Amino acid sequence: MRARTLLVALLALVLTASATTTAGATPPNPWLAQRVMNMAHSGGEDEAPMNTMYAFRRAAALGADMLELDVQSTADGQVVVMHNATVDETTNGTGRVVDKTLDEIKSLDAAYWFVPGRSAVHGLPDDAYVLRGARHNHPKVPGYKPQDFTVPTLREVLKAFPTTPINIEIKGTSDADTASFLRTGRLLADLLDRSGRTDVIVTSFNDAAIADFHERAPQVPLAPGMNGLLQYVLAGVRPIEGTVALQVPVTYAGFPVVTQEFVAKAHADGYAVHVWFSGTAPDDEATYNRMIDTCADGLMPARPTLLEQILDARGIERPGVPGVHPCA
Repeated sequence: MRARTLLVALLALVLTASATTTAGATPPNPWLAQRVMNMAHSGGEDEAPMNTMYAFRRAAALGADMLELDVQSTADGQVVVMHNATVDETTNGTGRVVDKTLDEIKSLDAAYWFVPGRSAVHGLPDDAYVLRGARHNHPKVPGYKPQDFTVPTLREVLKAFPTTPINIEIKGTSDADTASFLRTGRLLADLLDRSGRTDVIVTSFNDAAIADFHERAPQVPLAPGMNGLLQYVLAGVRPIEGTVALQVPVTYAGFPVVTQEFVAKAHADGYAVHVWFSGTAPDDEATYNRMIDTCADGLMPARPTLLEQILDARGIERPGVPGVHPCA
C-alpha cells in the first residue's frame, strides 16, 4: 500500500508537470559523478538467485558498478541479506527471518526456487530449478562455493566487495511494523559504523527507520523514505539531511515517472537519480534505453548482463570512465 501511494503521487507530478523549485544551496554531491551506473538489483534476480553471493559475484564480474540489496535481521541480531520478511519465496525453508537464528538461516538453500529468466518461481517441474542443491555442492558450479548459494550476512558482502559501492534497503516484517524496521536499521548503523564504509547508500520505505539510522550513522549517504520523497516531488521540500539520491520507479499504471524533466530538476537540486523496475516496467532493452536517455545516474536492473551490453554498445560514460553523455 505504501509503495502504491508513492507511485500515485509520483504520477501526479508527471501529469501536472508543476514541481516546485527548491531554494537554497546544496553541498557538492559526489554521487552525481558516479554515472551511468549498472546497479545490479538483488544481484540481478532474473539472472541469478536473488541476494546471494553467487549473484553478487557474478554481477561484479560482468561489470556492475554497484550492488543493490535488502537487509533483514535475525533472532540473534545478525544483519542478513534478504528481501522478504519470510524465507519462503526464495529458499527451501519457511517462517520469518526475525524468528530464526543465523545458523538456521545459513542452513537454507537460497537457490532452491530460482528459475533462469524468471527469478523465484514455485510449482514447476524439478528440472526447472537448475541451481537447486548447489548449496550442498550438487550440482557443482565452477568458480563458486556452496556457501555462495545460501543467505549471506551483510558483513560477508562488505568483506567480499571492499571497493564496490552497495545500495542497502532496510526491510521490516511488514509495513505496519515500524519497530522491526528500526531494529534492523539500528543493527545496520552499528555494523556500518564499525566497518568504516561510506561508499554505500542506505534507504527504506520507512521514513522513521531512515531518520533513526541517520542519527546513529550520520556519515552514511541516504536515499529518502516514502514520505520524504513525496514531500520533495510534490512540494519541493528537501528530503532528510544526508540524502544523495532519489530512487524512483519507471512508471505507474503505464504512465512515465522518470523523465528528462524530473531528472534535470533533481540534478539542479543536487541529487542523483536512480531508477528501479521491480514490476513498474519491463526489464528489457527498450526500457533500459529509455531510462538511459532520461540522463538518470543509475539503473537497478534484474538483468544486469543486458544493461551492461547496452551501455557498452552505446559507449555510455561510466563511473571513472569517459564516454558518451546520454543527454548531451
